[in-house]
Amino acid sequence: MTIAVYPGSFDPVTNGHLDIAARASRIFDTVIMAVFDRPNKQLLFSTEERVALLRESTRHLPRVKVDTYSTLTVDYVRSVGASVIVRGMRAVGDFEAEFQLAQINQTLAPDIDIVLFMASHRYTFFSSSTVREIASLGGDVSWLVPGPVVEALKRAYGRR
Repeated sequence: MTIAVYPGSFDPVTNGHLDIAARASRIFDTVIMAVFDRPNKQLLFSTEERVALLRESTRHLPRVKVDTYSTLTVDYVRSVGASVIVRGMRAVGDFEAEFQLAQINQTLAPDIDIVLFMASHRYTFFSSSTVREIASLGGDVSWLVPGPVVEALKRAYGRR
């Protein structure tokens, strides 16, 4: 049984994240979407909120599980018995950062493989930060994120 870990801050989870998770779950027996508890950036949602939104948004994906971690990613991957890290790339601009991250992880843990998924074309032009910006200005993000996230963003930005 092959377990893969798809780590991220998922602040918030987007349809692009879910697309990567769904595609990875067709290849791996289990995909754990692991919410990093200590990202070095300003967050809109707490770890608990991000986990809850992910769980709600992945109910239709039986091979996808949700967890949280606060260690080195490779240490977490080993702790859950996984052998693969899943990452997504939207555009060529993501390649350099993902390449460097993969090299670091391969140096720290040569026994763990990194698998990069190219984003589906309809998800290449936006990120979680883009979603937050649109939502903060009152724009419609329902085509970018799952329903539970739409409602959470409305609450976070005080809109109905």
